[in-house]
Parts: sequence; C-alpha cells; structure tokens
Amino acid sequence: MSEVGAILERWRSEGIRFVRFELPDMHGISRSKTVPIEHADGFAERGLNMYGGTSVLDTRSDVVPGTLYNEERMYGDQLLHPDPDTAAVVPWVEATGRFICDATWYDGSPLEATPRHVYRRALERCRSMGFEPVIGTEYEFYLLDGETHEPLFDGYHIFNTVRNDYVPTIRRILEEMPRIGVSVITANCEYAGSQWEIPCAAGRGMKGPDDAFTFRNGVKEIARQDGLLATFMSKPFANSAGCGNHTHISLLRLDDGTNAFGDDGDAMGISETCRYFVGGLLRYAKAIDPVIAPTVNCHRRRRRHTFSPTNVSWGLEDRSALVRVKGGSLQSRHLEYRAPSALANPYLIGAALLQAGLQGIEDRLEPGPTSKPGIPAEDDDDFEKLPTSIHEALDAFEAEPAVRAFFGEEFVTAYLVMRRYELSRFNDWVTDWERAEYLELF
Repeated sequence: MSEVGAILERWRSEGIRFVRFELPDMHGISRSKTVPIEHADGFAERGLNMYGGTSVLDTRSDVVPGTLYNEERMYGDQLLHPDPDTAAVVPWVEATGRFICDATWYDGSPLEATPRHVYRRALERCRSMGFEPVIGTEYEFYLLDGETHEPLFDGYHIFNTVRNDYVPTIRRILEEMPRIGVSVITANCEYAGSQWEIPCAAGRGMKGPDDAFTFRNGVKEIARQDGLLATFMSKPFANSAGCGNHTHISLLRLDDGTNAFGDDGDAMGISETCRYFVGGLLRYAKAIDPVIAPTVNCHRRRRRHTFSPTNVSWGLEDRSALVRVKGGSLQSRHLEYRAPSALANPYLIGAALLQAGLQGIEDRLEPGPTSKPGIPAEDDDDFEKLPTSIHEALDAFEAEPAVRAFFGEEFVTAYLVMRRYELSRFNDWVTDWERAEYLELF
C-alpha cells in the first residue's frame, strides 16, 4: 500500500484527477471503475468494490448461471486491489492514471477463475522451476468506419507505405503506447484492406500479458476517439484475412539471466529445454485450444494457406506450423505460437503456453519430427489436425485431466459453463445465410 500511496501522491502533484481501477475479464476486455483521485487512497487500501461476477460474464455481458461467482455468491461484490507495477498515466484520456487490479472476496481469498490469477499460477510454477518467462505479442486488427463498420479501403496492400499511415490513428497508437509503457516494435498495413499489424516488445513475467491487455484495449479507445472502430475479431469478413496474435515465448534462467531456449551446438539452434517445451505445447495443443481460439468465429480463420496453422506441427522458420522456431542470436532464440486469435485473452494464452510447455519439460516430452524440407507443415497429412470448431475444442479441454492442474478447478468450471452458454445463444440464432438459402425457395 505504501508504494500505491506514493504513486497516488505523485499523480496528484502532476495534476492527475482520476484513477481507473481496471480488471481484465474472461475475454481480455477491460472492466473498470473511474475514481476521483481524492478517493483513490481509501479504495486502494481496502479494495474497490465491484460486482463479483464481472469476470465470468459472457461476450454479451450476460450473467451466466453456474459460473460460481453469481447466484453461488448471492451476486455479491469482489474487491479490486491495484498492482503498483502496472501504474501508468493514460495518455489518451485527460488527467487519468490507471492500475491493473487483482481481485479478492471480502475474506481475502482470491477469485481463482480471474485470468490474471490463472496466469500468476503459471508464472509461479515457472519461477519454481528456475525460469522467468518472456512473452511478446503480434496483434492484427482492422480499423473500420465508426458508423458503417465498413473497411476504409479494399484490396491487398501489405506493407504498402501509403496504407501504413493511411489514417492518423496509426501514428497516434505508435506515439501514445510508449507513454503508457508499451513498447511498439513495428507497424504496417496487413494482407487485407484496412487491416494492420503492430507487434509489441516482449516483456518478462507479468509484463508480457499486461502489455498485451493494455495495447488491445488502448487501440480500441484511441480508434473510437478518432471516429473509427478497431476490431480484433478473428474473422470479421468472409472474404478477407483473419486477425491473429502470434505469441512469442522464451524462458530465461533465473540464476544467470541467460536464454534457456538457445544452444549453438544444436542443428536447429535450440536447447533440450526448448525441445521439451515444444513437446509439451504439441502434446496439449488440442486441450488448450479453447483459450487460444475461444469463440465460434475464431475457427473461421483456421484455413490452409492463410498463415493460420491447421495442425499440430512445428518447424524451423515454418510460417504454416503451429510452433515456429525462431532463429537469431543465442539470447534471442525463441518460439512463436501461431494459433492464437487476436480476440483471445492474453493472460490465458500465456498461462496455457507456459503450463503446457513446463509440463513438457517436467515429463521430458519429445516433440517428434519437424516439418519436412520443401513441404509446409500445413500440407503434411502426417500431422494431427487442430480442432475445427469451438465445440470440439471445449470437449478436448474438458476431457484432458492436466487442464485442471494447468488452470485450476474454478476456472475450468466457470469457463466451460460460460462458453457453452454463449454457444447456446449462437445455436439459436437464425443467420442471414439461412434466410437467403431457404426463405423464398420454401
């Protein structure tokens, strides 16, 4: 509390008038309350009350029965506790600071299904094994007209310099993200019209997913201020590219800070630790898929020859593989997991990759053969297929015993109930395709 208090005192001296207490929900969306700074000290000390079921709302913000934090808790409050490591002034909002928060009940016990808690469990396991994770994100998103929700331009213009800076919003993102602590590496227009890609620098420990959370929600706010809609939806248009979040991961040794994944004496340049980590990622790829590609729309992106992996595979610099081994210097060698959707929760992606990979290290799981020279992994039928629907993925998630150890009992229960409730609404929806196909004919 003394650290938070010192931050608030400094903010007051700098003219900050409001403080956001932010909670990442199950979908990676920021749920928050804005507090006048004169009241922030008290809430920071005792916790800021917020409806306890906030983290387990579905994508429509429905209160879903059976998710453990609603009727089971008499619809009571949780308390938000600010993490001082996340303190930042929000550059795109006037005189406002923010904290990302952790959540407890009034008795001090944590809400174990909250995504930040789930990732923290994985982080603690990682450190107990002598490693510190380094995670970076590579977000793709569309900028659309704020009123019509249509693209700003059409066609395939990847890396086109004119399109890179087609709207001032992109330059705003590049200028304002570093001011909140998110280091942007590059920016370019992507394969589809009105689509961009902006990778962020990798962060150690909790900073990796915290930065991803900040970036995605910040981009949406900045775009809205400019009269645009930023969407990280996996597949917003049937005839255009999907939006992914290629997630980069490595482990540093806690004792000396060196990269545990690199080995110049190996033909692929990777260590035994890295091989076993890949083995874990592949062994549990189908089971963790519902947090990697969490909605019915995500699997519309999963098509061959779209740079979105379709099978459980790995390879050196193979862009069609699920796990791409990245070269470079010994210290920068790492893995790129190419399946995550841009709308997936970065804390849950990080937890899933860490837990699966660490299990591979513990069990010394060999990853099997890589993709073959001259044959992209996606074209090799020897590799097992990834799930083709969220229904299939959820079944694999529920059936795998290790999942409950990876994510915790509360999370598994809440997540399955919430996602299946959301899918029940989808299954009842009469689509435009059905009307176009059947209405006149029958």
